[in-house]
Amino acid sequence: MTDPWLTIIGIGEDGLDGLSPAARTALSAAEIVFGGARHLELAAAAITGERHPWVSPFPTNIDAILAHKGRRVCVLASGDPFHYGVGATLARRVDPAEMRVLPHPSSFSLAAARLGWPLQDVVCLSLHGLPLDLIRPHLHPAARILALTSDETGPAVLAALLTEAGFGRSIVTVLEALGGPRERTRSQMAELFALTDIDPLNICAVTVVPLPGARILPLTPGLDDALFAHDGQITKRDIRALTLSALAPRRHETLWDIGAGSGSVGIEWMLADPSLRTIAIEAHSGRAARIAHNAAACGVPGLRIVEGRAPQALADLEPPDAIFVGGGGSEPGVMEAALAALRPGGRLVANAVTLEMEQVLLALHASHGGDLTRIAVSRAEPVGSMTGWRPAMPITQWRWSKP
Repeated sequence: MTDPWLTIIGIGEDGLDGLSPAARTALSAAEIVFGGARHLELAAAAITGERHPWVSPFPTNIDAILAHKGRRVCVLASGDPFHYGVGATLARRVDPAEMRVLPHPSSFSLAAARLGWPLQDVVCLSLHGLPLDLIRPHLHPAARILALTSDETGPAVLAALLTEAGFGRSIVTVLEALGGPRERTRSQMAELFALTDIDPLNICAVTVVPLPGARILPLTPGLDDALFAHDGQITKRDIRALTLSALAPRRHETLWDIGAGSGSVGIEWMLADPSLRTIAIEAHSGRAARIAHNAAACGVPGLRIVEGRAPQALADLEPPDAIFVGGGGSEPGVMEAALAALRPGGRLVANAVTLEMEQVLLALHASHGGDLTRIAVSRAEPVGSMTGWRPAMPITQWRWSKP
């Protein structure tokens, strides 16, 4: 077996001093070295080959690396190249047998070491170039979070988000330029955050402390309806919990939420696991805007919204692994298009409130099989000076798995 032509070296703020002898030898022997301008400068004394700083757009760099296959190529990366790093990107295009990887401690590892936090008990998030809303599902009492930010403005914006969400008493520790001569650690309460002159290379450690009324997103399906902005077009929490159970999310799957309304089902689908995706199809522009607001407020800003009416709006979308039809299912062609688009082995769940939609589901059950369930929920409400049960409109639910 031939030696790997590509070596990926993790480097920290301590530069060459933090590299192993094997990493320094590989770096010196490389004919071509790719990396960020900062990394190339940190390792300059050991580089003898050509230097290629990263260019934009980033995929261009991967093509340039592959163009030199067969030569001795080195890529410099921050910390651990396979923890939110370039290593994962390269592995999609390069056989692992052709790579040699020499990692350095990641910012997460260094931060945990400085704070004495067991890394297995900590939520590690990369918010570099990503919406800070991604932290919201992890804001639970006493949680410890390590969040890698984009630049020197990130910690203040994160502190403002924590304060707005009811976590202003949380302690935000900013760890700057870890492992190098500029390393510094400072802490403040989120609602009093006023740190300045923050190094662009920073990671924030958050010890979560909620105030009364803090926006905590429970781990189970069936979030409180009050957590969603809506105009009445929402799958209520009891029905939503049963609907998510029927949809049965599995890692790396995509859901179509047809007639999404407030987006609550698609949002909770994505909250079940970070690998899950939702495409929400909604014809009403005001509701589509609410879906975007709700998705950000619930920490899943990556939810995709397609504004349009089914079945026309379904054309050319990525085939789904699961489909929920919450509205518009009685329109001509909608259910037929959904059944055709669903991947083999996928699940479809449709809820009917109206008699018209119920007739559609009864016909589909007769022709395709599946399971029909009648769901009736009653809630205690005042009746004069006393209390009685007030029934909500019953739901007919059809659940079907495609052969």
